[in-house]
Amino acid sequence: MGHYDLIIVGAGPAGSTLADALKNTGKRVLIIDKQAFPRDKTCAGWVTPAVIKTLKIDLADYQSGRTLQPIRRFRISMMGQAAVENDHADIVSYGIRRCEFDDYLLSRVHCPKQLATPVKSIVRKDGNWLINDTWAAPLIVGAGGHFCPVAQLLGDGPGGHETIVAAKEVEFEMTAQQASACQARGDTPELWFCRDLKGYAWVFRKGNYLNIGLGREDNHKLTGHLEAFVEDMKASGRIPEDLPGRFKGHAYLLYAHAQRPLVDDGILLVGDSAGLAYTQSGEGIRPAIESALMAADVLRQTPDYSASSLQAYGDAIAERFGTRSVARHEGLQLPDWLKVPLASTLMRSHWFTRKVVTEKWFLHKDVAPLQVAV
Repeated sequence: MGHYDLIIVGAGPAGSTLADALKNTGKRVLIIDKQAFPRDKTCAGWVTPAVIKTLKIDLADYQSGRTLQPIRRFRISMMGQAAVENDHADIVSYGIRRCEFDDYLLSRVHCPKQLATPVKSIVRKDGNWLINDTWAAPLIVGAGGHFCPVAQLLGDGPGGHETIVAAKEVEFEMTAQQASACQARGDTPELWFCRDLKGYAWVFRKGNYLNIGLGREDNHKLTGHLEAFVEDMKASGRIPEDLPGRFKGHAYLLYAHAQRPLVDDGILLVGDSAGLAYTQSGEGIRPAIESALMAADVLRQTPDYSASSLQAYGDAIAERFGTRSVARHEGLQLPDWLKVPLASTLMRSHWFTRKVVTEKWFLHKDVAPLQVAV
């Protein structure tokens, strides 16, 4: 049996960042993931300069053999309206493919890894967590996304009681004919908000790759909204007529709506497993990475893995992202009868789409990169 100081379940950005941040602490770390890497990951796929800086990614090294699409503009609208385009001049974000990005981050981690290994059992035994009757550790970290098996050990776990965002998307490499017909530009992602304000769709070109998707809070209407959006984009020439493959789905929790506990005795959740996606944009990469770094900072200092000691991590999350009760009151706090027509007007404004939608909600330009002890 393998014994470790902690086991991280999930090898995505949160799990790999946490393992890398603990590399010089002397802690024995094991990463387990149900999939082999590189693997497909449903995600629109862009990261801000703050993420690049926090992870200390060498852009020249990263783009050698990988997709890295500089973003300087955004096209934004409500569905059914003309889009507003804003030029930010400088690079404000980068388009990435998650299959490449996640594999790159994991390749920098030098600790034991058990990939292509589903977690079939987690039991508590003699002060340790025993996984698959094979690996044991006093601390187990959930970094496996919305349905992470570690999250099932806390509170009510993932289930129908949670208000999720459900999304569907497709990403594919365009043929020369498709690329020529596609009017979407690589440096200009397109965001199209649903008229009831319960979600948004996107068209995001990254070199020869095209990513199209839609996410909504009421997932029972997701397919209908997606189909209507795709047909509109085809009719307007924004995307090719012939889309290959099928749209893949995934779910996540917005920070303001999540109710999951973050810690318990010998348990800690990071990233989407903890429900940390930004409330306005749904972005999960930056919160995942920052939560992992905050967790590492606590684990370097905590005398034990009791819930009371690990609560310092929960306090750090609240200080960084605000309390969930405060987060619930962000955004347009207006009655529904006024919210939709007002939003329709605001989405025609260059100032609002640039300063509020793009820079505040999606880029978080007013939030400096996380500073943590090394």
